[in-house]
Amino acid sequence: MPDNTLDYLVIGAGPAGLQLGYFLHRAGRKYLILEAGPEPGQFFHTFPRHRTLISINKKHTGWDDPELNLRMDWNSLLSDDPGLLFTRYSDRYFPHADDMVRYLADFARACDLRIDYDSRVVRVDRPGPFRVTDERGRTYEARRLVVAAGVTRPNIPDIPGIETADTYGTASTDPADYLNQRVLIIGKGNSGFETADNLIETAAVIHVSGPSSLRMAWRTHYVGHLRAVNNGLLDTYQLKSQNALLDGDVKRVERQADGTYLVTVAFARVNEVTKDIPYDRVILCTGFRFDASIFGDACRPDLVIRDRFPALTPAYESVNVPGLYFAGTLTQSRDFRRGTSGFIHGFRYGVRALHRILESRHHDVPWPSRELPADPAALAAAVIERVNRTSALWQQFGLLADGIVVDGGTARYLEELPHDLEGPPIGDRGHFSITLEYGPEHDKIDPFDIEVGRISQSDSARAHEGHYLHPVVRHHRPGEPAVAHHITENLENEWNSQEIHVEPLRDFFARRIAAVSAG
Repeated sequence: MPDNTLDYLVIGAGPAGLQLGYFLHRAGRKYLILEAGPEPGQFFHTFPRHRTLISINKKHTGWDDPELNLRMDWNSLLSDDPGLLFTRYSDRYFPHADDMVRYLADFARACDLRIDYDSRVVRVDRPGPFRVTDERGRTYEARRLVVAAGVTRPNIPDIPGIETADTYGTASTDPADYLNQRVLIIGKGNSGFETADNLIETAAVIHVSGPSSLRMAWRTHYVGHLRAVNNGLLDTYQLKSQNALLDGDVKRVERQADGTYLVTVAFARVNEVTKDIPYDRVILCTGFRFDASIFGDACRPDLVIRDRFPALTPAYESVNVPGLYFAGTLTQSRDFRRGTSGFIHGFRYGVRALHRILESRHHDVPWPSRELPADPAALAAAVIERVNRTSALWQQFGLLADGIVVDGGTARYLEELPHDLEGPPIGDRGHFSITLEYGPEHDKIDPFDIEVGRISQSDSARAHEGHYLHPVVRHHRPGEPAVAHHITENLENEWNSQEIHVEPLRDFFARRIAAVSAG
């Protein structure tokens, strides 16, 4: 009797599902992708609502190195086909969302991925292997399940009367529908400001509310914080053009008999003073969350961050359900509001790391590596070569790391491991890790303030004080705190100076290898 159990069942044919499908297909694994809609990338048919992506599409970099170009291309999936780069689909720096829809469909076709469309999953059980049922009653079995379905449920705050408000996903995007109206937008993220900017020319008053201070992406280096492309409302606020930010909690939303609203706001800046403010429209822009309702009790994953995302191990596996993995924006609990796992340009590398983990754990395929002499000069040269080119460590800063394992006179250089992954392929006898990272408390520094102390790019002794992205090499030994060496930041991210970059790194390797030899 044939074994119809799949090696891998992937839920979702968005960017993450397609990216994993590409790697599984290339490896010859027995897999299937289930997609609720009739074609890939259903999220991008609707979102963002005003149809401009905030992921950059920089076609002209001056480089001819495809690896370097991926640092500036935030929309392409990883493949060996240069025809499947998103930069071939749009010339715009901030592309139209319809171009993403077209790109994902072409990627799925070109890679001949095995996808069952119109297969919305309604139930996941685990009597032995995972058993998945779709809305048409079809069942599938797999040894391992990877959920790449994204965040599909609106994140609705617990506010009395909030159910009477419009949501980001349903509110009209026609500015004429808000002519001369007073509009409250709840949520200080990009969706809220995208919505507000669309209404500047027609609405009488626009208020954007939220309990936390506004955070700008150019300061925090988190691309999910407010982007300059969406911040036009701030100019109208500070120049007293009727629009405003409300810093505080919305306590109640009350729909009036005439269809207008009375909203109670508690202001954070004035000792929780509350005020009832009238509006014609209220729009909720508070993000999305993972829908765990499809999981049976035997395989329901634990959740974190106010139950918005699955709790994950460094291997992208559920902390409480072995064999249940996650890919794409669902992995952002790993670097929530700090890194790029919620976005294509970050999670494409996370998916590649996940695939390598699956290959090494379940198919005895060793992690890709190369052998080097365990010589300080050779190790320093290998690190400098990588940090000057890698797109993975650049995009997944502080989360993915290269590793060097020294064994006698040789060393293995492994690329793009989750920085906190334990056991194979690193082992437990000590290793070096290489990451790209911003400096400590970098989000508290105004990068445009010339009065803020700067570190000279020639001062390698103070490299650890730098705020901007720079390489960090750490030596990890069992039972001891890691010893770190920072390579000083560089304006053009080229760490090639023998005196400033290479020699201090070589000396670090020499000291650490000598320390190991001395016991």
